[in-house]
Amino acid sequence: MTVTPEALTEALKSAADPNTGKDFVSTRALKNLHVDGGEVSFDIELGYPAKSQIPALRTALVAAARKVPGVQNVSVNIATKVVSHAVQRGVQLMPNVKNIIAVASGKGGVGKSTTAANLALALAAEGASVGLLDADIYGPSQPVMLGISRRPESEDGKTMEPLENHGVQVMSIGFLIDPDEAMIWRGPMATQALEQLLRQTNWKDLDYLIVDMPPGTGDIQLTLSQRVPMTGAVIVTTPQDIALLDARKGIRMFEKVGVPILGIVENMAVHVCSNCGHAEHIFGADGGKKMAEQYNTPYLGALPLDMKIRLAADSGTPTVAATPDSEVAAIYKDVARRVAVGIAETAKDFSAKFPTITISKGT
Repeated sequence: MTVTPEALTEALKSAADPNTGKDFVSTRALKNLHVDGGEVSFDIELGYPAKSQIPALRTALVAAARKVPGVQNVSVNIATKVVSHAVQRGVQLMPNVKNIIAVASGKGGVGKSTTAANLALALAAEGASVGLLDADIYGPSQPVMLGISRRPESEDGKTMEPLENHGVQVMSIGFLIDPDEAMIWRGPMATQALEQLLRQTNWKDLDYLIVDMPPGTGDIQLTLSQRVPMTGAVIVTTPQDIALLDARKGIRMFEKVGVPILGIVENMAVHVCSNCGHAEHIFGADGGKKMAEQYNTPYLGALPLDMKIRLAADSGTPTVAATPDSEVAAIYKDVARRVAVGIAETAKDFSAKFPTITISKGT
């Protein structure tokens, strides 16, 4: 029986992307379909990193193709192609950085920096090129969390090379000052310093740059949200009413400057006693989930109040790197996947496809 591309395409529609629920044909992820007698080959191009899911995806696609009578051998190549996506109107994309994700909170102490670090590590573990900018100018914590104590080098005296650990490129004001030194700067000085850290770092072809934002919605946060080309923002909160109140202000700030909310992470959602296993909602239950429903925003997941998370961060090896197969690491990885898939489904940046028009005087 003759195998046709049409029959194969129809059969492959039965294999759905587990992250989107859509098939690979309608989303145009199916590329380069070739049929040679009973030999079939094709490519699948994902818009997000999914290294851990590739074996299962390949198995499902091969099984779908084999449903067509006459198919003998199936060769599937699954690759990831992360592209730049739209940012705020009037803000130019940065060279060598495709997508910038702000991780923000309305108040401090909700685990924003821990979430940012583990989100970066999770995206890197899935095969993406990832950077992390510590934008908390008054309380930089990423040097400790990622176990980096060196100073960045400069080859030209004008720009800095990002430091790297756990497969993530990192830049922080904490690399440039003594650990005990207080940053007694007014808003404009802090904002200028942050822009220099962002734009004068030689980021190496990043798919995603995670920005660990300062807590709150003040001058620094607002200026960064207006000037930095952000693909979207992740809001971190606890279920506590006070934290939720401040998180709402963060959502409103990003909405006003045209930065999409990629979702809400609920931190310290439940505490499970290590002795008896009793689960207790110390800061309240489902506050973040209800807020996500209220703002029609994706609920990315809930992290427990777990001492192991804190110990891992303090040791310089966050949970995703310290215990990659643990239940908590799986939650962080799921959050990261949801963020990446959400970005892949947003509008792409087409500015590079349009020609630049210059007008000059005729001679």
